[in-house]
Amino acid sequence: MIAVDTNVLARYLLNDDFEQAKAAARLLAGRDLIDVPLSVWLELVWVLQVNDCSRPEISKGLRHIIGLPGIRPRALDVFLYALRWYEEGIDFGDALHLAMSAGNERFASFDKAMAKAAAKVGASPPITRP
Repeated sequence: MIAVDTNVLARYLLNDDFEQAKAAARLLAGRDLIDVPLSVWLELVWVLQVNDCSRPEISKGLRHIIGLPGIRPRALDVFLYALRWYEEGIDFGDALHLAMSAGNERFASFDKAMAKAAAKVGASPPITRP
């Protein structure tokens, strides 16, 4: 199994550099099993946002990648919770923080917008002020 960096997935989705996009597509279609660390997903969403991709476009791209045969996302359950909450309106980084905190009794934060968005979609653990 090999791990990939954000730039490989970004070139694949954005297709903004022909040679690198082609190389990324070859790697992702190859026989290697590919690990995608949670930090890579977080950075990938940021890169796609900076490149003016919409939330639905980002979600579609991430779902496309996890559907590729060789992709084995690390902590898939955490990633899928974060992706679902992102699709429902929570910032991806915030959704990932919450999903990685599953099993804790609460998540302490001063971020009112995060708390409101998380409560709206039923994300857990509940967010409380410190």
